[in-house]
Amino acid sequence: MHNILLTGASGYLGGSILAQLHNPSSSSLELPAHTKIYALVRSDAQAQAARDYGAEPASFDPGNEAAIESFILGHDVSVVVWFIDVVSVERQTLFIRALAKLRQQTGKEVHFLQTSGAKIFSDLAGAPTDKPLLDTDHKLFEIQSEQQTRAPFPAFQKAVSTNNTVIELSEELGVKSYIIAPCIVYGEGLGFGNKISAQTVAIVRAAKEAKRVYRVDDNSPTWPVCHIRDNTDLYIRLLAAILSGNDNVGHGRHGYYLPSPGSVAWDDLYARMAVALAKKGIVEDEQVKLADDEALEAMSCGLSCPKAYVRVQSAGK
Repeated sequence: MHNILLTGASGYLGGSILAQLHNPSSSSLELPAHTKIYALVRSDAQAQAARDYGAEPASFDPGNEAAIESFILGHDVSVVVWFIDVVSVERQTLFIRALAKLRQQTGKEVHFLQTSGAKIFSDLAGAPTDKPLLDTDHKLFEIQSEQQTRAPFPAFQKAVSTNNTVIELSEELGVKSYIIAPCIVYGEGLGFGNKISAQTVAIVRAAKEAKRVYRVDDNSPTWPVCHIRDNTDLYIRLLAAILSGNDNVGHGRHGYYLPSPGSVAWDDLYARMAVALAKKGIVEDEQVKLADDEALEAMSCGLSCPKAYVRVQSAGK
């Protein structure tokens, strides 16, 4: 029997998982026997919402080592699903160490599910793009390790390093780790918090400021996509396999999960966005143009980032 701690329950992805777990009748997916699902919350309103979705609210500082250890050991939590700040690694290491202590004390298998993102497998993070990268490839850890020094943006060097650290520390301490990297997830969120995917919002914010939808690449790169329910199903299937004690579940260096049934060309996404935004009078017309320096400047204002990071938020291969 496992107790599960879910962080990010008020977010788009974490909230959708909690909602699906609370209402398994809406799909064929259901977890095997477990004791409790705890949801990390920041307010009384979130605590009540978590209860309404069948979870026990947990309120402690996720950056405080003593508080983390006290909760993990005191509530016998052997599975942690992580959605908070996936770029930095400091807090994850505290949870992994606490899980390792629980394993020492009880002999239970313990598990840490790290949510990352598809951008760490893109050209933005120095990943090879001459062929598809699949989660069945046992060389993914090797590829990611090499990216740490060649990612063109420091933030992605850090994000890749974070995943590698999660894997290496977990292996060292006897914790089973899993890296789940959602892509462009679309569809209305199922939970009590954020209902909207953050990934395509950047296109709208940039277009509102620039008064037009612009593309930032001239070679029509593609990006993987996944509906929110399919993405949620992947998490629940993985949790179900873990709770069932399935020894064939890949973990550690072989524990990457990249949910996507297909890809979309950014140019097609821009074109459909332009039509919708033009109908609302948010952009001047439906035409999509290649961004020049002036357009990039306006887009960067809408995205509150340097010009060099506009492509990071709204493009890539």
